[in-house]
Amino acid sequence: MKNIDATVRIKPARRLECFIAHSEELIRQAQVLRYRVFAGEMGAKLKTGAEGLDYDEVDDYCEHLVVFDNVTDKIVGYTRMLNQYQAQRLGRFYSESEFELDRVLTLPGRFLEIGRTCVDPDYRGGAVLTTLWTGLVQYALEGGFNYLLGCASITPGPSGFAVDAVYRGIDAKNKAPASMQVRPCVPVPEALRCQRDESGIPPLLKAYLRFGALVCGEPCWDADFNCMDLFMLLPLDQLQARYSKHYMRDYQGLHDDRCAAVL
Repeated sequence: MKNIDATVRIKPARRLECFIAHSEELIRQAQVLRYRVFAGEMGAKLKTGAEGLDYDEVDDYCEHLVVFDNVTDKIVGYTRMLNQYQAQRLGRFYSESEFELDRVLTLPGRFLEIGRTCVDPDYRGGAVLTTLWTGLVQYALEGGFNYLLGCASITPGPSGFAVDAVYRGIDAKNKAPASMQVRPCVPVPEALRCQRDESGIPPLLKAYLRFGALVCGEPCWDADFNCMDLFMLLPLDQLQARYSKHYMRDYQGLHDDRCAAVL
């Protein structure tokens, strides 16, 4: 693999590898991918100081988890991770810019926020997202985290945001109880809501739900990204108990073989 220095790998060498990127060059490549997806595809209005890069103040405090294709020698998947101690230094979790998280952050345990998750358009279909989630799960378990938190974005269809239709498609077991509900800072305006579900549930949200994550209330409207964001909370004990047989088998094999940890 090229252009990787001081990087601790999560998975052994295959076509797709998942690891924490430490080099400035790799982080820059990840920011280029983010820009392509969020600005190029979604038309997001990014608050960035460099053309062609998606960069904000959170980047300097978080860990950058990437999926790297050893054949094409490029980053093809990405998410960034911010733990509660990094969030304290930053002054907040990123999600707090969209939601009031008082009820969630009083839960006992350690929190790990994920965000800016994206996959190269040429690599969509499952393998990259699966590899990314496998690495994320290992990182969270090795680090002793109790909760994953973050936002899952849903873009509008031709008629607007199908808030009610999306909620009808979420199983009751994936809806948080009242004690864990959050409040959106900017609810989706009534004028932007529609009844028809024209965009469906995106892959990232499907992955959250499959792992047992909870949707914690009404979505926030993100005008800059032209999407609605659902706040998601994934208790990791639930992940281990119900949804992790495939991922834990992979994780256990790596652990037994003394493959590199990321902490």
